[in-house]
Amino acid sequence: MSKQAKTNAVREVEAAGIPFSFLTFETEGAPSGVEVASMLGQDPERVFKTLVTQGRSGEHYVFMVPVAEELDLKKAAHCVGEKSIQMIPAKELLPLTGYVHGGCSPVGMRKQFKTVIDETAQLSDKILYSGGRIGCQLETSPDDLAALIGAAYADICA
Repeated sequence: MSKQAKTNAVREVEAAGIPFSFLTFETEGAPSGVEVASMLGQDPERVFKTLVTQGRSGEHYVFMVPVAEELDLKKAAHCVGEKSIQMIPAKELLPLTGYVHGGCSPVGMRKQFKTVIDETAQLSDKILYSGGRIGCQLETSPDDLAALIGAAYADICA
């Protein structure tokens, strides 16, 4: 992989010594997560999207759910101790995380936010998630990912 191709997410996973696969696909624009899974020939249950939210307290949180699922905002708020949470506006994503919509990785954000991964990730030996830009996915064990970013598992899908 060329130095130019490396994202912050790839650099952090490499630096941690975590075994990973780097998968790429060609696309125009930001495809849906289900489309990404299809392009890569992967089960949508193993491909996770990274969602950035803000709690009523003003704190930001990251949630990872399978691409065909929706985040249950009430369950998500409860598991981080907030009364309520909401998705952040797309225009706030880049300045907050350093990533664009469709290429937001839970690894290598400008600041590491409290992160919760849907518990179904534990059903797979490996999961896929954004590698830090559109057209790039990382595949690691969910436990390696959770250990790297300090994530917890919970039932957060609607």
